[in-house]
Amino acid sequence: MAAKLKRTFFCTACGYETPKWLGKCPSCGEWNTITEHVVAKESSQSARLRSVPKPQPQLVQDITEQTTRRIDTGIGELNRVLGGGLVPGSLILLGGEPGIGKSTLSLQIALTANGLRTLYVSGEESAEQIKMRALRLGIGNEQCTVYTETLLENIVSQIEELRPDMVIIDSIQTMSTDAIESSAGSVPQIRECAATLLRVAKSMGTAIFIIGHITKDGTIAGPKILEHIVDVVLQFEGDGNHTYRILRGVKNRFGATSEIGLFEMREAGLRQVDNPSEILITHYDEPLSGCSIGAAVDGIRPYVIEVQALVSSAAYGTPQRSTTGFDQRRLNMLIAVLEKRVGMKMYQKDVFLNFAGGFKISDTGMDLAVVAAIISSYYDRALNDKSCCAGEIGLSGEVRPAPRTEQRIAEAARLGFKRIVVSSFVERSIKAPKGIEVVYISSIEQLPKAMF
Repeated sequence: MAAKLKRTFFCTACGYETPKWLGKCPSCGEWNTITEHVVAKESSQSARLRSVPKPQPQLVQDITEQTTRRIDTGIGELNRVLGGGLVPGSLILLGGEPGIGKSTLSLQIALTANGLRTLYVSGEESAEQIKMRALRLGIGNEQCTVYTETLLENIVSQIEELRPDMVIIDSIQTMSTDAIESSAGSVPQIRECAATLLRVAKSMGTAIFIIGHITKDGTIAGPKILEHIVDVVLQFEGDGNHTYRILRGVKNRFGATSEIGLFEMREAGLRQVDNPSEILITHYDEPLSGCSIGAAVDGIRPYVIEVQALVSSAAYGTPQRSTTGFDQRRLNMLIAVLEKRVGMKMYQKDVFLNFAGGFKISDTGMDLAVVAAIISSYYDRALNDKSCCAGEIGLSGEVRPAPRTEQRIAEAARLGFKRIVVSSFVERSIKAPKGIEVVYISSIEQLPKAMF
């Protein structure tokens, strides 16, 4: 008997479902994102996966705690972001822009996990292409199996037969199931495939990585509900013109999302960077104006990074404000504070800002370093290369303490910096380590005297 067809409408931006077409999505507010899809009743395979024992209600005090055993993936930076290792039975979504290195990272995960039975499922590459990339990486795992398939039912059958410890799906946009009468990559297909893989992971205790593409607006392709289904969401980001990549935890049901992993893209694959501070500081033969060093914290990981600023006279009526790796609206705010509180005529100047290594910085504790670089370029005077700063700047020109100031000071001292400028609000609570002078300031007017 043929499956009974059902027509419904989905929003391609957020996954909102509606029985009729709408011009504007009521959930996300986007226009012309509602598309029609044909949905069939579920197949016997999906029905069998759904037939699990019904849980019974329990009192909180009667629930027994279980210590989850984490698995070492063989990649220290990945273990750090996951919260100490891989949790059996977890569903992990890895997203990133095209060409950023998602497939390279996923294959390294499969080949580096020695002692684990891994199944690498590819719907985008042939087995020969995967073999060529494995030879380039120079890593071997005798228990890694490659399977090229896009039909979900066949993939689930192989997982049940091989019973691997880890499965990698590359990518979720290429997978499809017979239960849905629509093309691969559509909203119903992605949602059903992800839900099925989640049930497989929980029932068999197998950790599953699924790779998701990134749309032009920077979000993971497919419905937003895909991020709600999975246990962990990892974002693999970086500038294609630079070699450094950041693995950032966006969601983690088994740990905190405050850690980042740093990798360097090389010809032989991704190399872990254990000390990010050493690669984010450029050593010049002589001091240059417009360069400052800031102590930053991403999550709970401190590092120091170089800030470069160029201030020049505006050739046209409207000055330019250009940033790379920094919020341009925050830069405009800092420039306005400089003009109002310090008296610098910034309305006549073009300002260009850049961070070393192509990093994107959202830490407000870098405000002081950004302003120091702008002042240095404005007056064309170089700063001391053994000085750095960390602090947030308010609209009235006050210098507020940056989060985890003590960790920033300790990182600067470890790397050999002799002086660091921070907010005076933390003067009584900070115990400075030996070998570094801590300068406390309360307003932005005191920054030039503290830095020059």
